[in-house]
Amino acid sequence: MLYHLALWIWKTFDPPGFGLFQYVTFRVAMAAITALLLCFVFGPPLIRFLRQRQFQERGKPELQGVGNHSRKQGTPTMGGILVLLAIVVPTLLWANLTNGMVVAILVVTAWMGVVGFLDDYLKVVKGLPNGLIGRYKLAGQVAIGVLLGTAIVAFPEWFSSSYPAVATQTTVPFQKNVNLDWGLFYVPMVVLVITATSNAVNLTDGLDGLAIGTVGIAALAMVVIAYVSGNAVFARYLNIMHLRGADELSIFAAAMVGAAMGFLWFNTYPAQVFLGDTGALALGGALGALAVLVKKELLLPILGGVFVAETLSVIAQVVYFKYTKKRYGEGRRLLRMAPLHHHFERCGWHEAQVVVRFYIVAVILAIVTMTTFKVR
Repeated sequence: MLYHLALWIWKTFDPPGFGLFQYVTFRVAMAAITALLLCFVFGPPLIRFLRQRQFQERGKPELQGVGNHSRKQGTPTMGGILVLLAIVVPTLLWANLTNGMVVAILVVTAWMGVVGFLDDYLKVVKGLPNGLIGRYKLAGQVAIGVLLGTAIVAFPEWFSSSYPAVATQTTVPFQKNVNLDWGLFYVPMVVLVITATSNAVNLTDGLDGLAIGTVGIAALAMVVIAYVSGNAVFARYLNIMHLRGADELSIFAAAMVGAAMGFLWFNTYPAQVFLGDTGALALGGALGALAVLVKKELLLPILGGVFVAETLSVIAQVVYFKYTKKRYGEGRRLLRMAPLHHHFERCGWHEAQVVVRFYIVAVILAIVTMTTFKVR
């Protein structure tokens, strides 16, 4: 909104300084700063509100005796509301709202935020132990994936003037001038990316600052990816798919970075507030949708390697337990506990050690992701 207003003022009256608004790099910086400030301003009152209304984390029996988890009972949750506010508002203020990609990413984020909110509400307010029934949660994730994938296939020109030629394609890492065309499998692929990423981030949200920090690192890489994908000069230099208008997504990604930094102020160990599914599902869905919109879906397993490892650890634990129970009559554990971050806690690592070391891995993976543009 500020972007459109400022451009109108600049073109109508030509005052000094307003020309800055035409530059994506300026708006990227402002979106990140705005998101950070929104977290700092609205964070404390939201935490007080959640505490007063007793929207608090309930104890998890399976985590009794693991690290300091017994002390976390009663910590306010549903802090994802703050994250959503800090992402959506700066995007509305600083991005080009006539850009179809921007509208799409906002819809996906809001949709997943609502699904997560319903889950949190049923758990925290209504007292249902499992919150939203799993199949209903999955239905919400699949529905937005189908909606996004179908819209890209049916109306590619609405997203970008570059889309009609590459609507169902994706970049293949480490390969020059090679794009994979999903064809009829494009919509199922989008559904898989959105669903898997949102659930993976949700699984990662088990230690103070872990999910929000790793998402922030991935979002920072997405700022760069979206910007170079939308910039004709950089796209030609890097020999990657040029998507007109994709640079506007870097503003959304920058808002994610600012929101992550701002929320981490309150979520770092010992956490004053938790993301809840409201934030975790929305952030995961947003990250997946960003990868889809910039045609970098196959880079997501590298960039989101921490989330992949967390998810695979749960799958491996369940499969191994069922296999050993069937073969030996008694289920055995592959890891001391799943997801992976709890395994390391069981190994004696302090919670803060696990989080910081996962951050280091996330940074390394982000760097590796960036190198795929040249190492081909």
